[in-house]
Amino acid sequence: MSTNPPNLRPDLAPKARIDPQPRAGQPTVGMVSLGCPKALVDSERILTRLRAEGYAISPDYAGADAVIVNTCGFLDSAKAESLDAIGEALTENGRVIVTGCLGAEPDYITGAHPKVLAVTGPHQYEQVLDAVHKAVPPAPDPFIDLLPASGVSLTPRHFSYLKISEGCNHKCKFCIIPDMRGRLQSRPAHAVLREAEKLVESGVKELLVISQDTSAYGVDIKHAEDRGHRAHITDLARDLGSLGAWVRLHYVYPYPHVRQLIPLMAEGLVLPYLDIPFQHAHPDTLKRMARPAAASKTLDEIAAWRSVCPDITLRSTFIVGYPGETEAEFQTLLDWLDEAQLDRVGCFQYENVAGARSNALPDHVPEEIKQDRWDRFMEKAQAISEAKLAAKVGKRMEVIVDEIDADAATCRTKADAPEIDGSLFIDEGFEGLSVGDIVTVEVDEAGEYDLWGRLA
Repeated sequence: MSTNPPNLRPDLAPKARIDPQPRAGQPTVGMVSLGCPKALVDSERILTRLRAEGYAISPDYAGADAVIVNTCGFLDSAKAESLDAIGEALTENGRVIVTGCLGAEPDYITGAHPKVLAVTGPHQYEQVLDAVHKAVPPAPDPFIDLLPASGVSLTPRHFSYLKISEGCNHKCKFCIIPDMRGRLQSRPAHAVLREAEKLVESGVKELLVISQDTSAYGVDIKHAEDRGHRAHITDLARDLGSLGAWVRLHYVYPYPHVRQLIPLMAEGLVLPYLDIPFQHAHPDTLKRMARPAAASKTLDEIAAWRSVCPDITLRSTFIVGYPGETEAEFQTLLDWLDEAQLDRVGCFQYENVAGARSNALPDHVPEEIKQDRWDRFMEKAQAISEAKLAAKVGKRMEVIVDEIDADAATCRTKADAPEIDGSLFIDEGFEGLSVGDIVTVEVDEAGEYDLWGRLA
């Protein structure tokens, strides 16, 4: 909830849901997946292709003939984490192939780890496969190696990320994603729907729609219609909502046409949840960030969304300590947060990223002031969250079961995305539940970020 600590981050992928026992002589590959959910989807695609070619997927270093490390390169801290992961894989296995966003800087990687076998950039699937073939030649057995139609999943069976586009056309000064992943490339709507249908048929109960800019889906292909499906986020959301699964929208910019999504939420076609990266509230700060939504009246938009769908949950992330941020600008952000009353909030302290234009801005904020502003921001966000959750005590709501242990069933409401938001715990009478169940609960206790309830 604060800065997405490791145990709350969607970018630390769990082990693949695959039988870890390879057949005799079967080549085996391991995967370490870092970065955002979009990178997680890349990892799943790579593993699906390898599994189709006869490779087994190892859940540990010792059982792998080679290890692929899918890296993140967005922030310096993420780069350091990626280098650490590569180093660990080299130490534990010795045969390492690097891919992902940090792969766009091969000299940076080989300078730290010259013994890696190969380095490829983000979503360069063919190059990754070529590197694996060279390091560990395939040995498929068409009579034994069978791959489920849904492919390899790195998430639990009951939810799955659904990537609808690559890249981004914005030029935010603090971001290098367009340099690493290129301009917007939307998938055809019929291809997205076909993948979603297969996922739902395989037991997925929740589809998490992701991209770098979900609102811009289809702009690059002029919202082309093909096989009865139009490449526009509103049409796509309506089509996905017809499949019977929960549909959750991430990374939505507050463009005016986002208003068209809210009635779909009020109707129950998609979850009443928007993940919108506002980043800041002061117009001068947003201008220095070169944010595409700098001129939009976001508070008016939020009020309009809530008037149509009162139950809507709004999640966002913000940056404090951006170069040039004055105390007055930061106070504007706090006042805006007071008025916006967002449900779920994350906050990051600004840090330079190699290649980002924001590095050259004047008046960088001292570290101690960044920390102070982060503390004050999170204190306010926590108080808002606590009050909003307290208001849910006594209400009935649907939850999806994520995990069950001896003490409780860990669930999520429609207001909670996996890994990054809160949980609802059922600690009595949960013995008959199974992971993936969607059940109705009555909330009987609330904390700062989590809820507790009992089966209704």
